[in-house]
Amino acid sequence: MNPEISVVIPVYGSASILPSLVQKLEQSLRAVAGPGGFEAVLVHDHGPDNSWEVLKALAADRPWLKGINLRRNAGQHNAVMAGFAHARGRYIITMDDDLQHDPNDIPRIVEALEAGADLVYVRFEARQHALWKRLGSRFNDWVASRLLNKPTGLYLSPFRGIRREVCQTALGYRGPFVYVDGLLLQSTSNFSSITARHHLRQDGKSGYSLRKSIALWMQMATSFSIVPLRFVSLAGIAASGAAFLFALIVVARKLMNPDLAVGWSSLIVAILFMGGLQLLALGAIGEYTGRILLNVNNRPQFVVGERCNLDADPTIDS
Repeated sequence: MNPEISVVIPVYGSASILPSLVQKLEQSLRAVAGPGGFEAVLVHDHGPDNSWEVLKALAADRPWLKGINLRRNAGQHNAVMAGFAHARGRYIITMDDDLQHDPNDIPRIVEALEAGADLVYVRFEARQHALWKRLGSRFNDWVASRLLNKPTGLYLSPFRGIRREVCQTALGYRGPFVYVDGLLLQSTSNFSSITARHHLRQDGKSGYSLRKSIALWMQMATSFSIVPLRFVSLAGIAASGAAFLFALIVVARKLMNPDLAVGWSSLIVAILFMGGLQLLALGAIGEYTGRILLNVNNRPQFVVGERCNLDADPTIDS
């Protein structure tokens, strides 16, 4: 019999937090689903500490606690997809491993799903993150509104609830470049949100660096939209028009004043301007081409190395 609720959590560098996380999860999930009505699928994303050993020890006397150890670091969104592939619940909750997302908010997410929503996002009153992360999140939200047609005001949070059918649709995507919110928003337009408190990280530091955040933004921009290519095309048209007008102005000034010396500086500026646009266009095209190549080569989203409290299934170890 499948559980009512599955909680999927990517784990990275959180060995000291896992005992508290598991304890709070059990308390919250027992209250909302009862014994046997829930499971938690924790995906160890090949982190730098001994989180996998801690997870196995915690799962030894907790059949509801499932563990997946990836052979290599796949990234948060790919790890979530590994959790989706193993989750069996009617409602699937995703959250971070650092207890900044409170397990006590899970009943409210389930309530919103039971009310009819396919997808429920948790919006935070005040985020306990560094300034650059908050600014980056706002930029990501602005870009997502334009690239993914995300409704204005809908906050894309990793703390979310999804109906199983929507997760199954998302799992139909087999490419290596995963952006979970892009897949979910392509699968349904029936979503809602709730507001909750964002807590301080209990220990350690976030595994998300500025480099990883930029890489995730590029993933969203180039894997789920052709808007960047359209932007490059429009920029090329605008630059060509500007260059043509500039040429007309130079010719007109030379006709009106034959003694006017036309300097090479204007020519260099025009060449650099057009050359920059050409490199921008080539970079965008190269980004798309590289992703196509890796898709054609069937690069896996994730590679499962070991499981605990889960049966092996070779059909999803890729």
